[in-house]
Formats: sequence, structure tokens, C-alpha cells
Amino acid sequence: MAETRRSSARRAGESAFGALLLTRNVLLLLVAALLVAGGVRESWDLVPHAMFPGDREQGDLLLTACDREVCSGLFAPDGRTVVLEQAIGREPGETLPVALKPEGDVAVRTGAAGALVAWLPLTGALLLAAVVIGGGLRRQRTAWSLAAVSLTALGVTFALAM
Repeated sequence: MAETRRSSARRAGESAFGALLLTRNVLLLLVAALLVAGGVRESWDLVPHAMFPGDREQGDLLLTACDREVCSGLFAPDGRTVVLEQAIGREPGETLPVALKPEGDVAVRTGAAGALVAWLPLTGALLLAAVVIGGGLRRQRTAWSLAAVSLTALGVTFALAM
């Protein structure tokens, strides 16, 4: 069988195309990683307070007034008025378990619902990363798995938090 030789121009073209594909994949992986890192960074403001209240002041918050962005209410142990920034679907008259942030009168929900709400930005970032992985990197199984996990987490969050 005769050995066919490729020209140097063809070999250079093939290696340039391979380098271009590799560069595209690396850039798309970086985009997906940046999305996930941004979700973690955005979530991390609430996560320690919601998941690990530890020595923070804890109690129940009776909501007295809610608007589009925040709810305010009476904090059970001492009766002072505190603010809850997670006002999604809240109504005056509800009682929620909360922990206070150290820097003031801002409350954060605790328990499973509070932890899931705190991780909500990461869940959305994972869903966006699934689109990048499926569309850009053409890794459909990985993308569908990641999307299923993030959609399940979103569904459980809204089921518990609402």
C-alpha cells in the first residue's frame, strides 16, 4: 500500500483548524466557569447566614409590611423591627425562622428554604452554564444533566420558599 503524503500547506491548515477548535472549547469552558463562579460569588453573601447561623441571633420574624423588594416585621426574641430582603411571595402575617446578619437589622431566612433561596443565584448560573455547555461545547448529555439538576433545585426552592 502506497503511503500518501500530505502537503505542508494542508498539514498547517489542519493544525490551525485544530488549534482554533481547541481555543473555542477553552473559551467556552471559561465562560461556563465564569458563570458558575459568578453564581457562587453572588450567593455567598447570604449562604453563611442561612446555612450556618451558629452564634448569630436567631428567632422568628412576624411580617408586618411587605413591598416589592423587602418585608419588615417584628423579631420574636426582643420585639425590634427588622428587614427581610427575600420578599418573594411573602405576605404580612407570616412567621418565618430567621437569623440576623451581624451588621445590623437585616434578617436572612434559615432552614432548608432559606438555604435554597440563598443558593438561588448559583442555580440560575448553572442553568445558563448548561446552555453554554450544550450549545457551544456540544456536550448534550452533560448539558441536559446540569439543566435537570438546576431546574429541580429551582422547583424545590420555589415549592419550599413560597
